[in-house]
Amino acid sequence: MYLDKTDKKLINLLQLNSKQTTKQLSLQLNLSVTAVYERIKKLEKEGVINKYVALVNKHKIDKSFLAFCHIKLIQHTKEYVINFEREVQKIEEVSECFHTSGDYDYILKIYVKDMEAYREFMINKITALQHIGSTQSSFVMGEVKNATEVLL
Repeated sequence: MYLDKTDKKLINLLQLNSKQTTKQLSLQLNLSVTAVYERIKKLEKEGVINKYVALVNKHKIDKSFLAFCHIKLIQHTKEYVINFEREVQKIEEVSECFHTSGDYDYILKIYVKDMEAYREFMINKITALQHIGSTQSSFVMGEVKNATEVLL
């Protein structure tokens, strides 16, 4: 899908604050409310905009301990990959999972309350997964940048 300059600006505005009304957006884009509404509907229909979310303060919900768990499978068979990916999607502490190249096959982004909760997570959930050869964990000491938008 071709995105013109106005589409890109609209997407950027929505990524910064998706609760803006079409009227507010129309004033920033110099378009009519109807034109903005139609552009948003087109972007949703084409799958450019997948969904709208609320970003939660993880400190307020006791999920501020962030760890990255690097996982290596014992083999790279189709069965092992499919099984691992299916199972990891069911684990609520895992907010993101990436299949990567390099020394490890997967990187999991995990939010829990604290180190003790992470230990419990590793013992009860990660070690329960089949076909894992090894893991390595990295713990976030401080957040330098955390952008949710992909600016165009």
